[in-house]
Amino acid sequence: MKDYMKSLINDEKRFDGRKLNEFRNVSVTNNVSENAEGSAIVKIGDTEVIAGVKMATTVPYPDSPDDGTLMVTAEFLPMANPDFSAGPPSIQAIELARVIDRGIRESKMVDMKKLCITKGELVWMAFIDLYIINDDGNLIDAAALAAIAALKDAFMPKLDKENKLLHELSSKKLPIIEDRVPLTCTVFKIGKNLFVDPVLAEEKENDARISIGISSEGDINSMQKGGITALTLDEIDQAVELAKKATDDLRKILK
Repeated sequence: MKDYMKSLINDEKRFDGRKLNEFRNVSVTNNVSENAEGSAIVKIGDTEVIAGVKMATTVPYPDSPDDGTLMVTAEFLPMANPDFSAGPPSIQAIELARVIDRGIRESKMVDMKKLCITKGELVWMAFIDLYIINDDGNLIDAAALAAIAALKDAFMPKLDKENKLLHELSSKKLPIIEDRVPLTCTVFKIGKNLFVDPVLAEEKENDARISIGISSEGDINSMQKGGITALTLDEIDQAVELAKKATDDLRKILK
């Protein structure tokens, strides 16, 4: 299978007839959960991920007394892939959550200062929960897009006079800085060729991958290398160009 996949990619061919720089069909649907402050379901081909945002109040960190915070978790449901199992998060789930957390955090797309309720005492914390419904490759990009769509969809809950959380949403949206909104594209390598959005069969045979988070302004916010093969500086430059083009296209779908 590895040799067959390599020969296909070397001939710039894909299982489904796409070019190396083409994504499958992508769809984003918001407001899919009645119990989340913001939610979205993203489909990239047959890969499907649901994201939900829940807001809670917490004590701020000592070194950032007037900043809110966020946390990303991912659950790889066994129904999504026979290789997934129930129980504690796998290494793959932990990596996916951390890559997406870093992209959001380093982009500074959420105005953390506006999540301060009482300096040094109480701030908002955004929990971003990701659920893998079906895995047919490229989970990182699908989950990252779902997380961003859910954040942009989120409304702030109401507080009572004693700053206790009420189970009711306000008309105020989560403070998002649009110019800093990051989208992620993971570029894969088989043999000497780079390509985006693999189906699961292609993903299983990859030599290397690099996930790149890019803001609306074109700034690179995050990178995560995976796979056993090294990437040259030229290949990284090529990967960045592929990612910029892909995230431009994804951004049009997100809007």
